[in-house]
Amino acid sequence: MLTKKGKYGLKAMIHLAGIQQGQLVSASEIAEKHNIPRKFLDNIFMELRNAGFVVSRKGKGGGFTLARPAEKIPIGNIIRALDGALAPIACASKTDYHPCEDCIEDDCQIRLIMLDVREAIANVLDNRSLADSHAIEKLIT
Repeated sequence: MLTKKGKYGLKAMIHLAGIQQGQLVSASEIAEKHNIPRKFLDNIFMELRNAGFVVSRKGKGGGFTLARPAEKIPIGNIIRALDGALAPIACASKTDYHPCEDCIEDDCQIRLIMLDVREAIANVLDNRSLADSHAIEKLIT
């Protein structure tokens, strides 16, 4: 399930995708426009900056911008950076695999189903870029 951190992070990234490349937007502006608690957004931006998705400049006229073009940022990578693995259970994860304590994986029907779920989620999120999401947002607003 997408957490609030993931949802707010996506909102902020889609906002940045809608501005001219290299233009800076303050966290305050994004927080106010999208009803995101400012301190929470500051923490999200720190994670996005550490993951290489945004760059920032402090001081007057400072703010945030995308680190690379929106079409080169898959939605799945943003969610992984903020929320972790896409898989609904750890034994189905490719990036954060952990075996279950209560089953034998090769025979576990739940794991087999969740592997399919993980693949379906990854298929959608890894094949949709931030640019695609911004275009969709423009159509519905």
